[in-house]
Amino acid sequence: MITLKASCDLKSCMFCKLCIPEWLPSIDANRKLVAIKKGGLLFKEGELMEGIYFVYSGVFKVHKQWGQKELIVRFASKGDIVGHRGLGEDNIFPVSATALENASACFIPIDFFTASLKVNYGFLYQLMLFFAEELKLSERKMRNLAHMTVKGRVAQALLLLKTKFGNSDDGHLNILLSRQDFASYTGTTYETVFRMMAEMAAQHMIAVDGKKISMLNEPALQLLINDIQMPLN
Repeated sequence: MITLKASCDLKSCMFCKLCIPEWLPSIDANRKLVAIKKGGLLFKEGELMEGIYFVYSGVFKVHKQWGQKELIVRFASKGDIVGHRGLGEDNIFPVSATALENASACFIPIDFFTASLKVNYGFLYQLMLFFAEELKLSERKMRNLAHMTVKGRVAQALLLLKTKFGNSDDGHLNILLSRQDFASYTGTTYETVFRMMAEMAAQHMIAVDGKKISMLNEPALQLLINDIQMPLN
């Protein structure tokens, strides 16, 4: 991690957007912009949390160990908050954040962040809504791991990535993931993801060219998501 002399623009993340204008000089005095090379850790699971990060450029995967496997919890891009899962009594990171490309993030010390919550009620309210949405998504992900078919989880992951990152000018998802990272995001193995995506490509639901993935039939992918195998009563 390298601390940059340059600073962010004070308008790209939810922190700067939602705090009162009079608070921006304080943010400017307390923030620190850091650069992370591709594959580098922004923070590591089990470490003491010293502050909160807001992504300024690039993409990070937020992940944790799940037994012997890695499970990707979410992806964070420009403007997104990361490190907030470490808030609590122990202030220990329960997840790691790794750069998927050369990236940068704005670091806010925890003491200043908590002081900001006491002053900026608009930001506090939106952060509460964000936590509530994250909780719902986490519960849904755990339910899907238990009850959704693997192909359904792959289809859902593709559509979530489309919603988050959109498409590039040539029509493929605007994020390039390794098969291993995609497998970690869907909660399955590399071999299973490879097989499921090959089947979807053969059925003309998607097109795959290396790391580039294009969705050709989104309604068909949605049908796979809806095919949830519910447990017997």
